[in-house]
Amino acid sequence: MTSNIKKHWETVYETKTQEQVSWTQKIPKDSLDFIQSLKLNKDANIIDIGGGDSFLVDFLLEDGYTNISVLDISNKALERAKSRLGTKATEVTWIVSNIIDFKPEKNYDVWHDRAAFHFLTKENDIKAYVSTTEKYVSKNLIIGAFSNDGPLKCSGLEITQYSKNKMHETFNNKFIPIKSLNKNHQTPFDTIQNFTFCSFMKRYE
Repeated sequence: MTSNIKKHWETVYETKTQEQVSWTQKIPKDSLDFIQSLKLNKDANIIDIGGGDSFLVDFLLEDGYTNISVLDISNKALERAKSRLGTKATEVTWIVSNIIDFKPEKNYDVWHDRAAFHFLTKENDIKAYVSTTEKYVSKNLIIGAFSNDGPLKCSGLEITQYSKNKMHETFNNKFIPIKSLNKNHQTPFDTIQNFTFCSFMKRYE
């Protein structure tokens, strides 16, 4: 199954431009607002899950963050981001992996995920994702997923919708909610997708 999913995403990034996929944001304002609100040190370990060729990494580098990782299942997506960044790409750790197979080698101060988590539809995969965050996120978790008013599919794949309450319940075991909001995302082809965004702080027993 993992190989089929990987093939799907490699094909997407090999055949479509940023203007032809719904998730493109020239300025990832909501993600940046959440991250900046945490008032992190510039050497904080930040990982962008399902980052693909998102522009978030560009803005984080510009803001002076020095320990950024970007994970995506598609090697082609990451290659596109590297090409765009040029020599700055060497300042980023690039990870090609399906998130449910990801075995981090370090803890992360910030785990950011906009629009990757909602592609997990099987209970075991969702549990595996949550378990990874519980083990390897030391401070903050930021998740953006389609809301109950958002699409039921993306890129031809089924997704899982999340209300604020459902998101809080999913990560409740080890994380305390900080902020939640619903936001409309306007796609490059002028449709609207509604997202639930939630930020959390790690519980300390």
